[in-house]
This record gives sequence, structure tokens and C-alpha cells, in this order.
Amino acid sequence: MPPQTISPARVRQILSAAAKTRVLVIGDVMLDHFIWGEVGRISPEAPVPVVDFVRESFIPGGAANVARNLAALDVPAELFGVVGDDDSATRLKRLLTEHHIVCDGLLPQAVRATTVKTRIVAHRQQVVRLDRETRSELDEEITNQLVAGVQARLADVQAVIVGDYGKGVVTQRMLDELKRVCRERGIWLSLDPKPVHRLNLTGLSLITPNRKEAFELARMPDLTHNGHPLEDRDLMLVANSLLKELKPALLLVTLGELGMLLCQAGRSPFHIPTIAQEVFDVSGAGDTVIATFTLAIAAGASPVEAAILSNHAAGIVVGKVGTATTSTGELLASFRRG
Repeated sequence: MPPQTISPARVRQILSAAAKTRVLVIGDVMLDHFIWGEVGRISPEAPVPVVDFVRESFIPGGAANVARNLAALDVPAELFGVVGDDDSATRLKRLLTEHHIVCDGLLPQAVRATTVKTRIVAHRQQVVRLDRETRSELDEEITNQLVAGVQARLADVQAVIVGDYGKGVVTQRMLDELKRVCRERGIWLSLDPKPVHRLNLTGLSLITPNRKEAFELARMPDLTHNGHPLEDRDLMLVANSLLKELKPALLLVTLGELGMLLCQAGRSPFHIPTIAQEVFDVSGAGDTVIATFTLAIAAGASPVEAAILSNHAAGIVVGKVGTATTSTGELLASFRRG
């Protein structure tokens, strides 16, 4: 059984090597809008809380948050996707530039709205979320432009991450082209799947579903929760089914408070317990996992090392309110604590 942790010196070595890599991110980009307030009474008009406005904030979300997680760990990141021709797109690009993320690959489309998720948060608790978005699939011309943009930037790239959030940017044609060019050039290709959006996911380097998504991808009902993941018969069946059907190099199933499960054909599954001390907000945690795992692999880490590193990163961000990232210093401090 591999060790459940790695030394702070090894973490520092991996992160230092990752800073010398380049990672491209492509997929559904979003703008996360947070309205922060306080609740002191219930509305006389309906049984709902009245939130007194305190402040608001805007953060890159979706695939843009994956790129933001890379940048927070000093990994050069470039982002490709589609936005609307609107004020939200302008705000998103400005935020990405502030985070030193190259976003020339964001194509404006007047017929689409930039995806905006507005969350109202009171006393560290999300009250409601309002989504403004376009979910129709991209046409072939725009898909070709995106793929061509990625291909033009593949020199000296170690990894590509695809963020599919079901907003229409990730199409089968796009995915097939990405798989082809990455395979030809020996580039690692990670994908965060959206099972409601049925795609052929065979032949990827890494797939990172959560438990619910894993069962949906395997088309199996989730009927058992037997405590320890390695003793959960249905979860083991799902993992084996996905490895056999989709043939990824690695399958990483995130399990919330139970940590994560790393699976690889021909090897025993490896369970990593969560290190989270408190959980305030899980929004964006999956983005942190795929970004941290991929940058570690790009830096030469083993799959187990990458899983342990991403588990620590996820444990840090769920302890923060809102769509969050972790820094090199926070990761190192987490490993020093053991």
C-alpha cells in the first residue's frame, strides 16, 4: 500500500517543477457572482428570509476557475472558451488578466450570454442561486476556431484540461480532436465530466467524476454507502466498469467527506481520506482537484502523489466560503501539519 502522505520537501519540489510547465484549459467558462448579506427577519410577503445587502464580489468560475487554481499555484495557464458579447464577459476577462491568466482564446459570441451564477450568501450559508446562461451546443465553425486556437498553442505544453459543465462548449467533435492531437504529441489530457452531457470519453488520461457522476457515467444506481470506500461493493463495481469501458489512464473519484479514490487498470484502488477540518462551501472544489492533480502530473509526480496533493488542496478550499483557490504556502502548511 502506498504511503498516505508525502513530505513538505517533495511538495515543494513538485510545485517548483509545475511552475516551469504550461497547461491549457478549455471548456465552459463562467462568472461567479456572490452577493453577501445578513438575515435578521422573515419576509411578510412570503416565508423566505430577507437578506440585507452588505457587499458583492465576482470570481472566475467553471473552466475559468480551473485556470485560476493553476495560476494560484504559479502554473502558467491559458484559457479557451466562449463568452457573450456583454458586460459580464468584459468583467470576466479583466479578472482573468488580474490573475495572470492568458485569455486570448475566449471567443465572443453575440448570440450567447456569458454564463453568470449569482449566489446569495448570508452568515456563511448559501441562500439561493440564480443562473443566467446559454446551453445550446456550439456550431461547427466556432468549435473549429477553438480547436485551432488550442492546436496553435500546444508547443511546450505538458497538459490540457477540459472542463465540461454542460453549457454547450465541449462537443464530441472538439473532444475527439483534442484526444487526437494530445495523443500524437504525448500531452496529458484531463477531463471533468458532466454525465447529463453524453460524450464518448474513451481514451483520456484522467477523468475526475464525483461519486454521483461516476454512477451516472456507469449507468448504475447508487444503492449502497458502506462506510469505507474500499468496502463499498457498488462503488468498486462502478470504478471497474468505468476503467473497462472508458479506458482512462487514471480514474479519480471524489467522495466528499470520504476523500477520494484513485483507480488504475491492473492495480488495486487507492483510497485517500479527506484532510478537511471544516466544510463551509464545496462550490469549485472539483476545479481545484483536477487543476492540482494535473499540474502535479505535468511536474513529474506519480499518480499517488498527485492524488494526495489534490486531496490536500481540496481540503483547504472547502474550508473557505465561495469559489476558492489554495496557494503554495497553504499547501505546504497543510503537509507540515501532517
